[in-house]
Amino acid sequence: MPNIPPACLRLFTCMTALLLSACGAPSANVAAPAVAPAAQPSYQALDALGRALFSEKALSASGLMSCATCHDPAHAYGPPNGLSVQYGGKDGQQAGARAVPSLRYLQSNGPFSEHFRDNDGNDSEDAGPTGGFTWDGRADSLRAQAAIPLLAANEMANATKAELVERLAHSASGALFKQVFGQHAFEDSERAFDQLTLALEVFQQNPTEFYPYSSKYDAVLRGQAELSAREQRGLAVFNDENRGNCASCHISQRTEGGAFPAFTDFGHIAVGVPRNHTLPANRNPAYYDLGLCGPARTDHSDRTDWCGLFRTPTLRNVASRQVFFHNGVFHDLRTALEFYASRDTNPKRWYRKNAAGKTVKFDDLPAAYQDNINQEAPFGGLPGGRPTLSQQEIDDLLAFLQTLNDGYHPTSPQ
Repeated sequence: MPNIPPACLRLFTCMTALLLSACGAPSANVAAPAVAPAAQPSYQALDALGRALFSEKALSASGLMSCATCHDPAHAYGPPNGLSVQYGGKDGQQAGARAVPSLRYLQSNGPFSEHFRDNDGNDSEDAGPTGGFTWDGRADSLRAQAAIPLLAANEMANATKAELVERLAHSASGALFKQVFGQHAFEDSERAFDQLTLALEVFQQNPTEFYPYSSKYDAVLRGQAELSAREQRGLAVFNDENRGNCASCHISQRTEGGAFPAFTDFGHIAVGVPRNHTLPANRNPAYYDLGLCGPARTDHSDRTDWCGLFRTPTLRNVASRQVFFHNGVFHDLRTALEFYASRDTNPKRWYRKNAAGKTVKFDDLPAAYQDNINQEAPFGGLPGGRPTLSQQEIDDLLAFLQTLNDGYHPTSPQ
């Protein structure tokens, strides 16, 4: 079992207790019901049920897809392949609209907020929108996030909650569900759906599975390992605000309270990645995925200053990924880093030309919103200029990012 900080275990236990309380535990100020309710499930029971449901393909209309299909435990709960988007739906052939993110290291994320202030002693600096789950932050909890694919037409494709609960009742997990929630668990489909997503949420807070802190970098923070010379150079580039400047969004230091870094600030940012012309949705030239201001999210469609912003993902396990950015446009980590280094100095490499032969920069965001695109290092420079990062610095960055992969053992050969 990984060396999990005691604080994480306490968080897991406390959060589960809160979830259980919110799901029906009687308050001291409320009169007891005439009939005593069934005993509240323990977090161990909910964790075991959530684990089973996470891999239950019978919950999909096709019978081919489970949560684990896209969020593979063997791939840090991210996609198991290099497809830009995954495929689901009733026939298993419907393309998703966005790349699948990892579900790891989300335990310190919170609900979406329009205003965020870093705990850096300067409360006057507003870092803007932050938090929430999914690329656009529209889900306020892991439980709300879990509900989205269950009902999405291009994912698990259940038309209604009742339809899903009927599938659950006849699945291999149905008996365990009744064991946890009672023999009458399927009589109220709304309640059963809430219990299903509760179990998924509790499982996704299992520290061993979802925030093991088992990378080489964690071993370094514990004093159990040392970075190589190349890895140290890569960390220096990562932290240097004039070079990689990665740590401005992907925080690499322990928090003031001593917690290990999640390598994300959970903020939202527009980086101007190229349009992915392989996505079925992008065959329509009028279609744009605008992140915080639509189309999947509709409550901030009037915030034009947020169009093109997507939540910053964790960089933990990034070196094991095969697809990058919200639209899955890149399939190699080096390519992603080279994009950061030369987006502005070599735009011809990244963006297509129009009919007149002119390179159309930032082609996945309408011109009206392109002022939202981040211009801080490593971005910047003029076409034809020197990239912000050299190939040596990119090599060093790649070496450092490898140290963020989970599964490192201090006694294993380096």
